[in-house]
Amino acid sequence: MSAAVAMVSQTQLPPEIQLAQRLAGNEQVTRDRAVRKLRKYIVARTQRATGSFTHDELLKVWKGLFYCMWMQDKPLLQEELGRTISQLVHAFQTTETQHLFLQTFWQTMNREWAGIDRLRLDKFYMLMRMVLNESLKAVRTRGWEEKQVEQLLELLITEILHPSSQAPNGVKSHFIEIFLEELTKVGAKELTADQNLRFIDPFCKIAACTKDSLVLHNIARGIFDTIVEQAPFAIEDLMNEMDAQNGEEEASDGDGSICRTDLEKGKGTEDDEDSAGPVLQFDYEAVANRLFEVASRQSTPSQNRKRLYKVIRKLQDLAGGTFPEDDIPEKTYRHLLEGRRERKMRRRSLKSRSKNKRRRTGAGEGEEEASSPDLGSGTERKRSQKRVSPNVARAESGGQSGVHRRRKPRQGGRRVRR
Repeated sequence: MSAAVAMVSQTQLPPEIQLAQRLAGNEQVTRDRAVRKLRKYIVARTQRATGSFTHDELLKVWKGLFYCMWMQDKPLLQEELGRTISQLVHAFQTTETQHLFLQTFWQTMNREWAGIDRLRLDKFYMLMRMVLNESLKAVRTRGWEEKQVEQLLELLITEILHPSSQAPNGVKSHFIEIFLEELTKVGAKELTADQNLRFIDPFCKIAACTKDSLVLHNIARGIFDTIVEQAPFAIEDLMNEMDAQNGEEEASDGDGSICRTDLEKGKGTEDDEDSAGPVLQFDYEAVANRLFEVASRQSTPSQNRKRLYKVIRKLQDLAGGTFPEDDIPEKTYRHLLEGRRERKMRRRSLKSRSKNKRRRTGAGEGEEEASSPDLGSGTERKRSQKRVSPNVARAESGGQSGVHRRRKPRQGGRRVRR
């Protein structure tokens, strides 16, 4: 009799509660099956015109997902489960339900954070990172529409960084730390400087008005200082791009097999070295101006203004084309100082081989020798103007000894797409 009553009461429960109970079950097989059923349920329900979820329903779902992650052991299985849970955002068929799903996730993390023990902390850090990554991918699938970007940023700032937010310091600090990292992974190859400024604009506003010194420090360090520190790697990225273009030009001239060999050697060397990967593009002058606009307001606390003015000076230096020697990667120095010498030696080798071939085939040696110096010097001038800055040229010609302490990159450290 009691079993029958329990069965009847179980079938009368809403499906969200039934799924939440199974998601928090003791057996991994039960939990895995519940996650798969939840995805199918989300797709089926949100496809209907009247099938949107309520705020309370998704809070119940996230309660089950939270304890599903809580119960999971073994790092590889935790990573797999975290990826599966974070990708549930793509199962929602409308933007509104997607945002409600993300909002209830951050509200769940804020509510449950104090109860997470030290041994389980890392997997929930990982889950936050994965959910943020999939949130940005959802915006990318819609072409980085301005409205979609603004809605996502408003959701994140409201639930995590706004003064009225209930987020604990651990959630705030981790979110600030991973934001640019995940944005770089998802959008560094396609986002423009103007779009990136839109992504960091909420952090500018919070940094200017917050009364929480920890939030101010984390934003200054995790957002603005990171932008400054990435500038030299943007230079390196640009140099690699120009090297690739130059290699393609040389591969089309002279003996093609020799050029391919040289390119394969250079490519192998680059693969062996650590690479910074793609970095976000920023118009440093525009970022500095935006920060100055919010920092100079009368309502901005003096402590915030003082900290932001330090950041503004660094950005203005970058906008003017200078940054400290210590910030420049060694690989970039090697490109700048040795690039011209290597290209000269490569061209001379190609030229001498082509001359030897012409001598063997009886080609007009005198006519070729008379015309080649002008062509070589003209090509050298064009490529040196394109690849080497005036400061480096003066250093190589003996104007100043050693490596300059300042470099003048292109605006923002790399070409700015608008």
